[in-house]
Formats: sequence, C-alpha cells, structure tokens
Amino acid sequence: MTHEPTGEAPTPQTDLFAPPEPLVRPVRPAAAVPVPAAPPAPAASPVPGALAVPGASPAPVPSPAGPVASGSAVPGAAPTTATTSAGAGAGPDDGPAGAGVAPADHAPGATVRPRRADRPRVPGRTVVGLATLSLVLGLVGGFAGDRVSETLRHGRTSDNALPVSTAGPASRPAGSVAALAAAVLPSVVSIEVAGATGVSTGSGFVVREDGYLLTNNHVVAPAAQGAAVTVTFSDGHEVEARLVGRTADYDLAVLKVEETGLTPLVLGDSDQVAVGDAVIAVGAPLGLESTVTTGIVSATHRPVQAGEAAQAAFIDAVQTDAAINPGNSGGPLVDARGEVVGINSAIAQPPGAQQATGSIGLGFAIPSNQARHTTEQLIATGTATYPVIGVLLDGSYRGEGVQVSTTEQQGRAAVTPGGPADAAGIRPGDVILAIDGRPVSRSDELIVAIRAKAPGDAVTLRVRTGDTERDLRVVLDEQASE
Repeated sequence: MTHEPTGEAPTPQTDLFAPPEPLVRPVRPAAAVPVPAAPPAPAASPVPGALAVPGASPAPVPSPAGPVASGSAVPGAAPTTATTSAGAGAGPDDGPAGAGVAPADHAPGATVRPRRADRPRVPGRTVVGLATLSLVLGLVGGFAGDRVSETLRHGRTSDNALPVSTAGPASRPAGSVAALAAAVLPSVVSIEVAGATGVSTGSGFVVREDGYLLTNNHVVAPAAQGAAVTVTFSDGHEVEARLVGRTADYDLAVLKVEETGLTPLVLGDSDQVAVGDAVIAVGAPLGLESTVTTGIVSATHRPVQAGEAAQAAFIDAVQTDAAINPGNSGGPLVDARGEVVGINSAIAQPPGAQQATGSIGLGFAIPSNQARHTTEQLIATGTATYPVIGVLLDGSYRGEGVQVSTTEQQGRAAVTPGGPADAAGIRPGDVILAIDGRPVSRSDELIVAIRAKAPGDAVTLRVRTGDTERDLRVVLDEQASE
C-alpha cells in the first residue's frame, strides 16, 4: 500500500361543496282577526308543489299581476315541485309525500292557496330545530369553502396535498456534528494556487486571529516559485495570501492574509487521542468548499511516508475512516470538543494505484502536537527544524528491530561523530528495538517516532549490541528542514 498526499397554473375545478342553504328564521304569528266562516268548498284535487308555510297567517288571494309566493301556481305555468336542499333526506318529523298540501276550489288560471283551517300546524320546536340545523350547515359550508379557497391559492387541491410537518426546529445540542460544524466552518478556508504548471486546490484553517493560516506544504509548494495563492473563506469572500514558510519534512506550511479579527481553531492535545474517538474532517474535497465528513480515530502512531521520495514527509499519523479526498489536504481533523487533533494530509491507495483516486476509509493526519511546534517555528522564522539522533539506518536489514548502518553512505558516517547517538554509546551495526517502550520494526517507524518529538527532548532507546541489550538515554539534536 502506498500513501499519496491529499492538496404550472392550478387546473380549474368545480366547487367541492354546494352553497349553504339560506338561514331560515321562524315567523312569529300575528294576533288572530275574527273572520266570518266561509261556506264549505267542494273537494278538489291537491295542487302539486304547494307547500304549507309554517305558522303563517291567512292572506287574501293575490291578483294574477301580483307577486307570486313560493309554492304558488303561476297562471299559465306548469305546476312546480318543491325540493329539499342537496344531501338532506326525510327527517323523523317529515310526513308522507304531499303532506302539508291543502285541497282548494279553483278555476282555470286561478291562484290557489290552502285554507288555514285545513293546514297542519308545525310545532315551534320543529321550527327552532330547522333553524339550528340550517345555521350549522351554513357554518360548516363556510368553513369548508374557506379551506378550499386557501388550498387553491397555494396551488394545491385537497386530493393531492401531502402531509405537512408539525415538528419544531431540530435539536442540535452542544457536541453534535451540526453544532461542531457550525462552530468550525467559519475558520476553515479553501486554497487555490495558480502556477506555471496549472491550478491546484486544497484546504487550510485559521491558527491566529491576525491572519495566519495553516495548511500542507504540498498544497502551496508552487508558491515558493512565485505562484499566486488565493484563499476563500466560508462566507465566500476571497483574499490573496502570501507564503510565510514551509517544511517538506513535516508537510506543513503557513500562509498570511491581511485580515484581522479572524476566529482561530484551537490545536488540541493529540497525545490524548484514543482509538474510537469521534472526529470530523473539514475542507474542500475536489474543490467543494465547506464539506464536513465524520468518522472515528481508527489508529494512532501510524507511520506514514507521504509524497515523493525526494521530499517525503514522515508522519506519526492519526488514522481515521472519515472520508478524506484530494482537496482535503491541509484541513483540520476535529474532535468532539471542536479542537484540532490533526491536519489532514494523506490517504491510502490500493496497490498499483498510480495516483490518489479518493477515500477508501484510510486517511492520515499530522498530529496537532507536531503541527503546533512546527507552525510556531514557521511563523517566527519562516523555517523549521526537526529532531535527529545522528545515525544512518540500513534499509536492507531484515530482522527484529532497526539496524544502524555498518558503513558510510554517500560520504556520511553511520554514526555522526559527537552526535546524540555517539554520545549515548550507539555503534555502527547496533539494532534499535524500541523507543520509549514502543517496539519498532521498520525504519520509518523509528523516524516518525523521533520526528514526533522536539529538538532537546530526551528519548529512551532499547539497543542490542551483539547479544547484549541495554536502554540508552538520547537527547535529540536538531537539523534545519529543507
């Protein structure tokens, strides 16, 4: 496995409800006036369609030219049939068909009205009940009509409207991914570098409020040859940036923008990170700004050699399954407290892959403790140093531990005279088995473990000379980074 750096109008329709029936109000009977008894009239067939008026007083027969009351026969017209309102059936007080129609003598063309004495009297409670029913129907019809009107105004009809959420705003407590993203994103930037060979992109983040940004060296390396660097913040505004310093050995670089009042992210303690811790990766993968992915820490102290052999960065990496893709490089890996525990730098690729193609669930970040020390150096001097013990290692050795070279390499001594290893008693051909109690079996494991320290730190090496093993305390020296 190799490791590669990551840089319509609504359709008209009929009413759904018929108009409400008019409100019926009962008529209070007037005082009775004595009327001489009328002679009996010969029997006549009922007049179809004539309805009794509940509680009405007798009235004189109107002339043909006068107004025609509801239910009266119009001269020369066919009899009419009264109907009930749509949807209303016979109620418990309804009589048989034709009930309430009185017989009357009539001549052709005469207006016929029933005599009061022959008409049944409707109880007052029935009148009140009918009035109440009409009132209720009117209210229901009005409400339904209002809802239909509102629905049509919104371009929907009642038969195609979908359920509407009644839930309130989602709860996003402190520590949730949404809350963390909202806090971190304003401090994360996307970076574009336009050089002679093309344009490359990556990510970065604010480390100081006065405009200092941290990213990967492989993202902005062309800036050392004059390439223009443009930084885009999460609110969309762009600003030119200048390169302050960089180091290929740690794959870190610092940029400066002429802005103040920025919100820096806190560099946390990467030594406290544990496998299984939740993390989020923030950046601009494939140029997609302000992207957040989630995962866990899947391993710690993973030795990773990223980049080309000539400028390989040795990383004592934090491994994560959070998706990291090309363009995420230089962005922060953040823990559940919103603190940066790593700088996303590399992704693993299957054997045979010629270039980074995307995340396969194995991403690597430079530990924040290492980034802190190097960033402070780059801001202060524009350069950085890294710790050494003063030995050359034999890459061809196959066995337990890591062997110190037995011969010179390109004119350099296997053990630097007067260097830290020489002073501690390490000799050419010795085998280093562990560093600070952590076994090592490959050269890059020892190198990244040393580079995770700072010059002047002391480490304990378990060394075997021949058949003898011993622990040696070595104080690390420093060497300027290229």
